[in-house]
Amino acid sequence: MTSARGYALIAGAACCWGAAATLGRGMFTGRIAAPVSPLILTETRIGLAAAVLLPVLVALRGRAVVLPWRDALGGAALGVVGMSTSNYFYYLAIARTNVATAIILQYTAPVWVLLYLLARGRQRGSLGSAAAVGLALGGIALVLGLGRSGAALRLDGIGVAAAMVAAFAFAYYNLAGEALTARVDPLVVSLYMLVGAALFWFVVHPPWLLWQARYSGQEWLFFLGFSLLATLAPTLLYLCGLRHLDPTRAVVTSCLEPVSGILLAAAFLGESLDAFRLLGVGCVLAAIVLIQREEAGQPRG
Repeated sequence: MTSARGYALIAGAACCWGAAATLGRGMFTGRIAAPVSPLILTETRIGLAAAVLLPVLVALRGRAVVLPWRDALGGAALGVVGMSTSNYFYYLAIARTNVATAIILQYTAPVWVLLYLLARGRQRGSLGSAAAVGLALGGIALVLGLGRSGAALRLDGIGVAAAMVAAFAFAYYNLAGEALTARVDPLVVSLYMLVGAALFWFVVHPPWLLWQARYSGQEWLFFLGFSLLATLAPTLLYLCGLRHLDPTRAVVTSCLEPVSGILLAAAFLGESLDAFRLLGVGCVLAAIVLIQREEAGQPRG
């Protein structure tokens, strides 16, 4: 039951990210709001999420939100290194390459998580684990339509490097997040992560510059909705899920993000959904089932 809860939470976070990708496409095509830079989108989604969560959690938990300084720094580092770095460089990769390139490279994260756990002796090497990771990556490639006419990777040097930084940051997010939530309330970890990341971006790009940009009420409404969907909800879900799953199973399950994004885009934006993409969806789902069966009998490190 604990593992089932973990899969449900991680899958919910991945679906939020997938829905956010669909919402983002609506923005970038001018259907919702004017396009903004990767820095502005990252800063607003994190800053608004922190602003919403801070008063709510303080009211609900009181002094329980105060952590020892090591755990507080760990939560802030998770926000800066894990979430902010992953978000920003993912958007930069999209801007420099294309969505397919950014996603397929960022979702090499399961490979790096698995290799790290094997190197540290926290997980036993097995053909099943490797097959699950490969199946997930193959499924994402099919979902993105790679290898077919009109769908290809765009290998801009800076864009590729940015996508790989995003992949390593997301791997860190899983590994460090699992370790921290094992001993600290995931909701409190989420608070420190969001506040730490927001303060980081406020140093990089002071918040008064956002006001000077004179965004419209519609654009601020989009920023708030995007923040709740793309940052606050999935952060809470994912960190709670990491308390129940090891990093390998969590990061493979997170591969539902591009799958849900494609399905939602097909449903609400009229994008095509052919047999190859449906096969890719099946591959990702099969990878999740395989990694669950493979890892079920292994102790958590």
